[in-house]
Formats: sequence, C-alpha cells, structure tokens
Amino acid sequence: MKLFYAPGACSLSPHIVACEAGIDLELCQVNLKTKETESGGDYTEVNPKGYVPALQLEGGEVLTEGPAIVQFLAEQKPDAKLAPEYGSLDHYRVLEWLNYLSTEVHKSFVPLFWNGSEEEKDRARKAVSKRFQYVEEHMAGDYLMGDDFCIADAYLFTVYNWCGMVGVDTGTWPKLKAFAERMAARPGVKKAMQEEGLV
Repeated sequence: MKLFYAPGACSLSPHIVACEAGIDLELCQVNLKTKETESGGDYTEVNPKGYVPALQLEGGEVLTEGPAIVQFLAEQKPDAKLAPEYGSLDHYRVLEWLNYLSTEVHKSFVPLFWNGSEEEKDRARKAVSKRFQYVEEHMAGDYLMGDDFCIADAYLFTVYNWCGMVGVDTGTWPKLKAFAERMAARPGVKKAMQEEGLV
C-alpha cells in the first residue's frame, strides 16, 4: 500500500497508525501547493480532492479521508488492538472522536494555514482553543479513550502539534501536554515522524 502524505499534515495520523500496527507503507510525498508528487506526477489524478492523505491499495484503488483510512488500517491488523471491536459502543465512541477531530478541530485551523485575515485568524485561534478545551475536559485517561492507545489518538496528536506553529496557547491543557509527550515517546510515533523528517 502507498500513502500519499505531506510532512506534518493530517496524513501523519494514518502514518502513525500504520507504524503502530506494523504495516509497511510505501510513502509518496505531495506538494500541497503545486499538487505534484515527489516523482513529478499530478496528485489530482490520484485524489481529485487535491489534499492528503490518500491510501492506494494493492489493487490500485484509492481510499481518501483520514478517519476512514485509520479505521481501514486498524482492521488490517486486528491483533494490534488499535480500534475497539466493531459493533461495540467503544467502536462508535472512537468514530465520534474521529468525527469531532475532523470536522471541529481540524477544520478550525484552516484560516491559520491558508492566508486568513488577522480577524479570521483571531477567530480561528479562539475556536481551536475552545475545541481543545473540550478534549482536555473529556479525555478518559492517558489517551482519549482511556489507558490504551487507539486510532483517534494519532489524529489528536497530529492536530495538537499544529498549535505551536500557529500561535495557539496550550498552557492551560496539562492533560493534553502530558498526552503529547506520551505519544511522542511511542516507537510507532517516533518512526512516522522520522520518516517524514519531523524529528
């Protein structure tokens, strides 16, 4: 399988999940401004949406959208126990977190990355802070769902790391700070970040 990614972008989340599951992926870096792959190809031919991640499967089919990709990867290696059993309430809790992180947290960063006005950026920082405050108050343990890592943690770690890049103050979130440190120490996270040149 081939993962199309941009270093540190939301594609880091499935990259982390693959490393945690012990799934070897071929990596292909994408320039998000030019929509060109590292080999010079037109990325929109792989993913017409034009953004990462995209996972090209062995048969050539392409799966897009991070929450779908991390769930797919977890199901390839059920023994790794990166997602709760299908049909359980915890399975839907993970989907709940993935949707919240995707639609509320991730999307709140858009003006901060894509040339928003100062007014838009101020509003975005407030929105991001409000949403992370919710996460801070609702973490169930060392990780989002309790004391065990799950696929939603990879996404949370990815978007939390953007805060420092765009001037969002994280000083009032001790649980999230400890979570990020815990995540950064995980071998799978280290491997993904090294492969993307982030550490």
